[in-house]
Amino acid sequence: MDPFWDPRSKRRPQQPVVAVHPTDDAPTPGAQWPTSIPAVAQVLREGIDLDPGVTFLVGENGSGKSTIVEGVAIAYGLSPEGGSRQAKHSTRPTESPLSEWLRLQRGVGANRWGFFLRAETMHSFYTYLEENPSPRGDVAFHEMSHGESFLALLESRFDEPGFYCLDEPEAALSFSSTLALIAVLQRIVDEGGQVLCATHSPVLAALPGARILEVGDWGIRSAEWNDLELVNHWRSFLDSPPRYLRHLLD
Repeated sequence: MDPFWDPRSKRRPQQPVVAVHPTDDAPTPGAQWPTSIPAVAQVLREGIDLDPGVTFLVGENGSGKSTIVEGVAIAYGLSPEGGSRQAKHSTRPTESPLSEWLRLQRGVGANRWGFFLRAETMHSFYTYLEENPSPRGDVAFHEMSHGESFLALLESRFDEPGFYCLDEPEAALSFSSTLALIAVLQRIVDEGGQVLCATHSPVLAALPGARILEVGDWGIRSAEWNDLELVNHWRSFLDSPPRYLRHLLD
């Protein structure tokens, strides 16, 4: 039985975030960043419905996937530089104003726990954890390899069926460690949690049952794993690396 389902209520709780809507005072998309990014502009016009389970945002650098994940994470109340709702560390603010223009439709009865994992700020986050130790205790993240510290953080913080935002978590992970991350995400889903993840990894995006949104010049569109530009590029490259490299090295 789902431990977070009260049978007296006659229904299961919804996922933590049902939908993302623009606020009434959200700007009209135009030439100013980040509203000039097609995917962000679409969010500000239409919003996004989020399914239970895992949603991947996949696209090229600059396509807006990380900006959207960051905006949703901050709107949920998570630290812009990573961590939970209780994390208060800050080094140099670089986040976009997108979160100020988003209104989240929360799920009825959903767990409020959440965590934002972003690869680019994890070094400073580990320092924050050392200076503000958790009552549960932590390992010495700075004494581990980049990938090992990521996996240790997953084991210690991804332990409730809440809302998890991840920005390119595969950046620190080997192939086998990426598979370990897939197992963590599946466990979160099985326990009733929800994940929104920006990724460049065709391995991670292959998680069975996940919803994939491909972002690019067109904005945001639903996609199947086999049809992703990301997957097709990797297939072509692995089939014949010289065909790609000769254009760069000649």
